Amino acid sequence: MAILSDPLTDVTGVPFGRPNLDLVAIGYTEDEYVFEGTAARYQPRTGTELGRDGRWDVEPAGTAPYRSRLVVYRPVDPAAFNGVVLVSWNNVSAGFDGYTVDSAEILARGYAYVAVSAQRAGVHGMGEHPMGLVQVNPARYGRLSVPSDDYSFDIFSQAARAVGADRPVAPVDPLGGFEVRHLVAVGGSQSASRLGAYINAIQPLDHLFDAFLLYLYFGGGSPLDVGEEVFNPGDGRLGRSSLPMISCRIREDLEARVMVVNSEVEALSCFGVRQPDTDWFRYWEAAGTAHVALQSMQARLVAMGQDEAAAEPMRGINEVPLNPVAEAAYRWLEEWLGSGTPPPNQPLIDFAGDPAEVVRDEHGIATGGIRLPQVEVPLATNSAVPALGNPLGFLGGSCIPFSPEKVKALYGDADTYLARFEQATKAAQRAGVVLDRDAESLIGEAKTAYEHAVGPAS
Repeated sequence: MAILSDPLTDVTGVPFGRPNLDLVAIGYTEDEYVFEGTAARYQPRTGTELGRDGRWDVEPAGTAPYRSRLVVYRPVDPAAFNGVVLVSWNNVSAGFDGYTVDSAEILARGYAYVAVSAQRAGVHGMGEHPMGLVQVNPARYGRLSVPSDDYSFDIFSQAARAVGADRPVAPVDPLGGFEVRHLVAVGGSQSASRLGAYINAIQPLDHLFDAFLLYLYFGGGSPLDVGEEVFNPGDGRLGRSSLPMISCRIREDLEARVMVVNSEVEALSCFGVRQPDTDWFRYWEAAGTAHVALQSMQARLVAMGQDEAAAEPMRGINEVPLNPVAEAAYRWLEEWLGSGTPPPNQPLIDFAGDPAEVVRDEHGIATGGIRLPQVEVPLATNSAVPALGNPLGFLGGSCIPFSPEKVKALYGDADTYLARFEQATKAAQRAGVVLDRDAESLIGEAKTAYEHAVGPAS
């Protein structure tokens, strides 16, 4: 069992990775804790292997001490808490400890959010210029220590116990006395791969989570014995094959609910291990989207104190953010856990041929799948096809704008385009993949997008 410290209020700085938000105005608190203990690492049980069916049978293979941190965000008003704690497996792909709590849906619905630094790279950094917690703020984090990622699964479990319904409330309660009804593990990209392994190997042992949300999931779980390697040895750049991964299904004998939300990029990797929706499993994938979008890169740069123009070299990557679909997933998770109503089934992206490839329409846009209005009523070919000759190109896909002549031939005028865009947005709302909040924003942006596409003289 992990031991929590009092909140880190008597040391310099603020929690690394915190959102650029006025939390007081939103009605949320932020507290950072050190937690420490002895964590186990795991190995396949003798005579078994980590197979493609996801039914991994593992056993402890040794222990080591650790000291890490978690950051807790929760409503100030207990009445605003929806009873669900989102436990984030922080992402370390960029070489530092990252998490995303600045979701309008998370904050509006009263979730608690716990950011867990489970991996060594988040604490100690990696590469020639490490940016781990111990480097960015030695005074605050200098005593943290994670021996290797092999212990990350148990570190994550111990963090979950510290914030769950049966957590110790003395000497410190990170949830401030709140009654927790459900724990949900969330993670995207590299973290989703770690959670894929956690679901298949550790959840059957610890039974801690009521649900999992895997976002941008490449269809495989991390090996259990990677040591300090976030990427495959010799490949320190983020790319399609750089993450150590065992291609596999999500095991089907769990009591926990599992939801996967993917872009077209991850759909390519997941095609070979696709599995049908069940009462406990939902799989969504959105056509014409990519692992990262230009808008999200611009927003990240602004959050880091840079101007949006710094993202100009990235222009050409996909410009259809997947964020509205992820926001809808949070809404459906709350409903699924509360009333038992599962998220709606969604169509999958079409594949054909051997080897299988995405089926594309006359505009080069994937057919099938969840269809956001920018894809259903396009002004450009947005896809997972890489535009840039670097790792971001694989993750960022591409955006090839239509010519002004093509836009006018398709829609005639702005009013026709906007009417069709609004119709497509309403269809996405009815399908349950776009919330009212995001629908208003999408429609508001559509007029500017059309004017930009046809030019100022139109």
